[in-house]
Amino acid sequence: MICAGEVADAATSTNPKIAHRVFIVDDHPLVRRGLMSLVTDEPGLQVCGEIGTMQGALTQILQERPDLVIVDLSLKDGHGLDLIKQVRDGNSVIRTLALSIHDASIFAERALQAGAAGYLNKCCANEELALAIRQVLAGRIYLSAVDSERLLRRVSQGETSTTDVDKLSDRELAVFQRIGEGLTTRQIAEQLTLSHKTVETHRERIKKKLGLTNSATLMRRAVEWVLRSGEDQ
Repeated sequence: MICAGEVADAATSTNPKIAHRVFIVDDHPLVRRGLMSLVTDEPGLQVCGEIGTMQGALTQILQERPDLVIVDLSLKDGHGLDLIKQVRDGNSVIRTLALSIHDASIFAERALQAGAAGYLNKCCANEELALAIRQVLAGRIYLSAVDSERLLRRVSQGETSTTDVDKLSDRELAVFQRIGEGLTTRQIAEQLTLSHKTVETHRERIKKKLGLTNSATLMRRAVEWVLRSGEDQ
């Protein structure tokens, strides 16, 4: 595992004579443009494709067969964790690097479990993102120094969960996040390509796992979590 403090000679971790191909998935055009600019400015890297939605992303990725896919976890029509799993199952050679603005204490470990080779917060410096790309392309796992220490501490102390929200499954967490963002059940169903009934089932399971009694307390707890996870970064 590589953390931000281990800035070894990352420039030599990839062959400069070979252009490593990078595919970008992010639902914000300005973010995609920034990522594309960063990648193309790096020697030995090139962007082979980009898309802003889950729909069609897997097909394009498997067609292009990039060396690395940079995946935003919060997509408007799905969740990046699902895409990371699909890429892993579709072509295990393709490596993925997850980006998120949300709580790393929950999403970093989930991203690695889904198959990502690295995790970064979107607020990171360009230099750190470039380093992460190099390290992942070199076959290593990349986490920031803070996230690496947190994960190692959990493993060394035998902890299985740091918060009750961490008890939620990936799908339940995706629903919970969107509840906190103010989406209705119908909107959540459309974004995650689920039925209305399935979303309602997830809502009930979330309430049970978090010890919440009604929809009002669920909404309040979800909003608080979304706000707090943004502040923590």
